[in-house]
Amino acid sequence: MDLCHVPAAREKGWYLALMAPNVKGPNYAWLDPSRLYCHPQGLQDCMADLLQPFQGDPIDMVAGIDAMGFILGAAAAATLRKGFLAIRKAGHLCVQTLAQPYTDYSGREKVMEVRTDAISPGLRILLVDQWVETGGTMRAAIQLVERLGGVVAGIAAICIEDSEGGRWIRERYKCAHCVPPSLQPRFDRHQ
Repeated sequence: MDLCHVPAAREKGWYLALMAPNVKGPNYAWLDPSRLYCHPQGLQDCMADLLQPFQGDPIDMVAGIDAMGFILGAAAAATLRKGFLAIRKAGHLCVQTLAQPYTDYSGREKVMEVRTDAISPGLRILLVDQWVETGGTMRAAIQLVERLGGVVAGIAAICIEDSEGGRWIRERYKCAHCVPPSLQPRFDRHQ
């Protein structure tokens, strides 16, 4: 798809067609949204769809999850005119951190960290990541925010899959994602 082309009818999720399928094998995610981020209107419409459910909600800060959640999270923070907090994989922050172990979508054990001085009790955080597949990474970010006394104001991602972890998150938190209900089964099956 031409990175300058904008369809005449821009229905929710039209920009999902900009994503490229995995051609490198099972160690990689099944879709790559980075081409969507290169498309000016696609990125703007994606942001509008992600943030629309939170219009009027009290949000104090946006936190993006390492690493691809930094792109959408920073865009959301700029759109909302809020600060941005990076929730990092262990070992990347040179300040005092709080750590949370988790299992990622590929089944690997990892550790997520957040600086301890950025979240004060009651601060309302919108958590943003590129994708929620099994929910392990997002759940670790939720635990970090809540352990520091923050409140999860919502969860936003291009896709929140209908997995056990995705359902756990949707049952407990206000969520937004870009996949229309008619396409959700295909995304859940990675088609």
